[in-house]
Amino acid sequence: MTEGAGIRGGDLPDDLTAAEAGMWQAFRNGSVYDLSSGDPLVDDPHGGHPWGPERTVRARIVCWLLLDGPPALAGRVASLKLTGVRISGSLDLAGGTVEPYVELRGCRFERDVLLPEARFTTLRLVDCSVPRLEAARVHTEGDLHLPRCRFLGGIRLTDAQIGTDLLLNQAVVYRDRSGRSLAGDGMTVGQDFQAELLESHGELTLRSAKIGVSLSLRGARLANPYSRLALNAPQLTVERSLYLTPAGLGNPLLSGTTPARGTRIQRFECRGGVRLDDGRFGDAVDMERARFTLTDDQELSLRRIQTPELRFLGERPARGTVVLSGARVVNLMDRADAWPGPGRLHMGGFTYENLVPRGPFPLSERLDWAAAATAEYNPEPYERLAAVLRAGGEDADAREVLLAKQRRRRESLPLAAKLWGYVQDWTVAYGYRPGRAAVWMAVLWAAGSVAFAHAGHPPIKRGEHPEWNPTLFALDLLLPVIDLGQVGFWQLKGGWQWLAAAMILLGWTLATTVAAGATRLLRRG
Repeated sequence: MTEGAGIRGGDLPDDLTAAEAGMWQAFRNGSVYDLSSGDPLVDDPHGGHPWGPERTVRARIVCWLLLDGPPALAGRVASLKLTGVRISGSLDLAGGTVEPYVELRGCRFERDVLLPEARFTTLRLVDCSVPRLEAARVHTEGDLHLPRCRFLGGIRLTDAQIGTDLLLNQAVVYRDRSGRSLAGDGMTVGQDFQAELLESHGELTLRSAKIGVSLSLRGARLANPYSRLALNAPQLTVERSLYLTPAGLGNPLLSGTTPARGTRIQRFECRGGVRLDDGRFGDAVDMERARFTLTDDQELSLRRIQTPELRFLGERPARGTVVLSGARVVNLMDRADAWPGPGRLHMGGFTYENLVPRGPFPLSERLDWAAAATAEYNPEPYERLAAVLRAGGEDADAREVLLAKQRRRRESLPLAAKLWGYVQDWTVAYGYRPGRAAVWMAVLWAAGSVAFAHAGHPPIKRGEHPEWNPTLFALDLLLPVIDLGQVGFWQLKGGWQWLAAAMILLGWTLATTVAAGATRLLRRG
């Protein structure tokens, strides 16, 4: 009997083994075909116990069923549901259209699973051992589920189109010959991409991937000691949130939720560089308690990302660099102990509108954070921080930030300008503490009044001068705009002339400072 004739008539082909004949009938019936022994140790698809011919079906027969299988029995829907089955040979469905529902649990594949450009309704491989999944440009109308599977030679899903959800929870994926564990460049997922508690040994790439709802890497462990990047996902688009957060252990109901107090959790850990440059995230990028282990030349790179909220709440990386250059965030939620120190943080062009610190974040530490933003002096981090603080009603803190900006700028100036900067700082704090300028004016006024009380002061024109008043004379020198009717009528000589000139210069400087400070206060009011 030929294969085609057997399928058209719904009869069993002649060359099927007993295991394959049972699978054939279960396919027509739409029922689960279970060849497991009942011993968890023996049935472990990732273990070392051999599975004999009584549990083995040929990949060729599986492909036959899926691509051109027999009709379903009356009142049934044909589907392939296998449990505890060993599939020998290479399962090659490249370019094929698979209409039946496919679900394989606890199965072993002897060779690679080849699905490039294949089309499925829904495909589920659960807790299976697979040498490699080659599924570039695969298309599913529904889900692609791969939870708890182990892929010894990686997964390729480049340009795949997943209609609803992609699940890789608790999967273990080793690298392929190019060093990649999961290659998902250009992939599109209609709804959620869940890879919670994933173990990735190699580079996980999601360049230009698009996720319709959220991407969850809760509790995942990514490691790539072979090259610079463990997560390489530039131009990633996630319509909702990216979660690099802990996952609760031991309770499947905790998936996608925040673990309750007392729940044993596993953090998101990444050993290797992370690249999320130019990513777009509709709700948030959440790094709650994330742990990044970097070498000196590796980065946690968030260049030019855009998201309404960045939750930078992970552990401070002991080495490596955090880069936020050009990123645009509405709410920045952070902790003081999450940020690296000077030389390991780059935030040139980083914009945010609101600061939402989690826990104590004193202004002194926030100033250190702004100072660490760029290796060389750049006013932008200070001005951005001051603008955000001022918008939040923290005008005094905003002035402190701008004062810190001037002090940082002073260190980059030539010696003469640096000395003048120290004078401005010591006397009037660059104008950002107007009260100090007012005090200096009062001190100079008092000192000038006492000094000019002992000065010789012959009138310039006899009979055309007011009564000598050293207090008003000193004040008239200090106030550059108001004329109190003293200066211009008396002739000073020698050192008194120099004292008068010095008071005029100081008066201009201090009065301008006080006026500028008062203007800022009135503007805030």
